[in-house]
Amino acid sequence: MTIHVEGLVAIAIFYLLILFVGIWAAWKNKHSGEAEGTDRSETIMVGGRDIGLFVGGFTMTATWVGGGYINGTAEYVYLPDYGLAWAQAPFGYALSLVVGGLFFAKPMRSRGYVTMLDPFQQKYGKRMGGLLFIPALMGEIFWSAAILSALGATLSVIVDINIKMSVVISALIAIFYTLVGGLYSVAYTDVVQLFCIFIGLWISVPFALTNPAVSDITITAVKQVYQSPWRGSIHKGDTWVWIDNFCLLMLGGIPWQVYFQRVLSASSANYAQVLSFLAAFGCLVMAVPSVLIGAIGASTDWNQTSYGAISPKERDQADMILPIVLQHLCPPFVSFFGLGAVSAAVMSSADSSILSASSMFARNIYQLTFRQSASDREIVWVMRITIFVFGGLATLMALVTGTVYGLWYLSSDLVYVIIFPQLLSVLFVKGTNTYGSVAAYLFGMVLRIGGGEPYLQLPPFIYYPGWIIEQRIHHITGEMEDVVIQKFPFKTMSMLASFLGNVAFSYLAKYLFESGKISHKYDFLDAVVSKHSEEIMDKTTLVTRSNNIGLSEMAPVKPRLSVTLAAAFTRRDTLPKEMVMEEEESSSDSSHHDEE
Repeated sequence: MTIHVEGLVAIAIFYLLILFVGIWAAWKNKHSGEAEGTDRSETIMVGGRDIGLFVGGFTMTATWVGGGYINGTAEYVYLPDYGLAWAQAPFGYALSLVVGGLFFAKPMRSRGYVTMLDPFQQKYGKRMGGLLFIPALMGEIFWSAAILSALGATLSVIVDINIKMSVVISALIAIFYTLVGGLYSVAYTDVVQLFCIFIGLWISVPFALTNPAVSDITITAVKQVYQSPWRGSIHKGDTWVWIDNFCLLMLGGIPWQVYFQRVLSASSANYAQVLSFLAAFGCLVMAVPSVLIGAIGASTDWNQTSYGAISPKERDQADMILPIVLQHLCPPFVSFFGLGAVSAAVMSSADSSILSASSMFARNIYQLTFRQSASDREIVWVMRITIFVFGGLATLMALVTGTVYGLWYLSSDLVYVIIFPQLLSVLFVKGTNTYGSVAAYLFGMVLRIGGGEPYLQLPPFIYYPGWIIEQRIHHITGEMEDVVIQKFPFKTMSMLASFLGNVAFSYLAKYLFESGKISHKYDFLDAVVSKHSEEIMDKTTLVTRSNNIGLSEMAPVKPRLSVTLAAAFTRRDTLPKEMVMEEEESSSDSSHHDEE
């Protein structure tokens, strides 16, 4: 095995730079939030809610611009059967950030939530919050594993070093600075990583474009030279599949903790919206070099390069077209700089996903479900342990699981069909309750899994209209197999069924209990009857009375200095003044009543 010293030096420089910035950010902000009485655990999760426009814009962009984003965009532009028409990630995720900024960022930030799961637990209870944590956790862990796996393959292409060693080192660095500094380290390293990606790829593009083996990409976009035009096309029979996938990216890109982590760290609700719009623009800009590299790959006569006469597509290496172009069409010093950029991109995705998963577990599962009286120091240690555990789990999956991409595809679909309709309901539909939420969860899961997942060899048990059977080569075994392809937009249909199921079953349960058709004693989830009990409301209200939402399942919470009963989900300094005044008036009235 040949070790490229220059490549190792370039990667070492990038890694040390990112590690230094991560540690510096943690040291710089170690006392952040102390003056305002903010918990250390909350500072780790949402950075003291003082992330500014510059750092915030970069870290919000890094929500989706990572290793999978730049590699995947180049791959789809290069693939002969797809092309630019099917490279949906840049526009899909950009629109996702726009929609998130328009409709979701303001209500989430203005109510002062700490994680994405807070409104679910507040309205539907701790059990439902725990159920919704499962697809959210799966999405974050499998996403981290998938991009670490891609990193290992990328490094092995150019530097020819051991894949496992490169994955482990990358993961350890990301885990270490996330462990030390939380969101501050993640945010500041995102700035460095996006600069690395942008500069590294843009330096590489001119060299690759002017390589003698590369034809004019404006000609290969519309005419067949070495393969079909890279502009791509959408066949009539694939229109609904294209729409389904686009909706998955645009709407399914919203209900992720990695996104709301940035939203909730913004210094105000308006800032959160502005950051979302800036990031949408950033997503499009960062995709340009990847699109060009994919087009270059489709315009290359590989017989004239050191790669050989057989193209990457025929060698089943289309997913690594970006590092292949860097290595074989650019000078060594340029390709190594580009490689460092790709490595940086991967870590910018892995660190935030690991922090997101640990934040949700520490707050929504450990603190609010099992240990409401836990001290802030205890929560911090739970976060540190889970950062290490979840990071280790993602690394292990990247090393030993051949189907990590299939697992991520399925889990991201579940986030779309389960969590997105629940988020819509909890924020914008009054009257939904835990019964509707459970029904919606089951509808979404059954309808999506029922459609099957070819990548995981998961056969469908629901055959949607227009399904066909295709023969494909399995990505692991290399054998031909019959695969059922669903041409119906069943993912979006599952999402809509889940949303409508939530609304319908919520109102049905409300009617049955309130009309006396079903006895109040059978309201075992305390989702309808207990909402109208003033006695229970007085004990369990976790937000201001103006919101009038109770969480009847929680055990009594022992008040402590930084988290009072009224602030378990919302922080007073983030609420509008009139809500705080109303809360103070109601509390003074109740104390006066107690004295009488």
